[in-house]
Amino acid sequence: MTLIALAIACLMFVTLGYGSLCAASPFGTCRKCNGFGFAATTDRKGRPKRGKSCRRCKATGKRIRAGRWIFNRAQRIYREGTN
Repeated sequence: MTLIALAIACLMFVTLGYGSLCAASPFGTCRKCNGFGFAATTDRKGRPKRGKSCRRCKATGKRIRAGRWIFNRAQRIYREGTN
């Protein structure tokens, strides 16, 4: 029984930690462009140069976190349902 309680405590810790991260910092770096806002390419000499703008984050380098997206969607559904 203590193993189950330990597993539940670990899951609660992870969930509350991620929830507080989403509340404190709702935007994270884009995984496609690594927060640069563009694709880093190299020229023929091997030097890095700026590539195309990232379409996923619209060249900002930031994307909304999944937990924050779910929270925003739930809030919107609640607001529309209580009118």
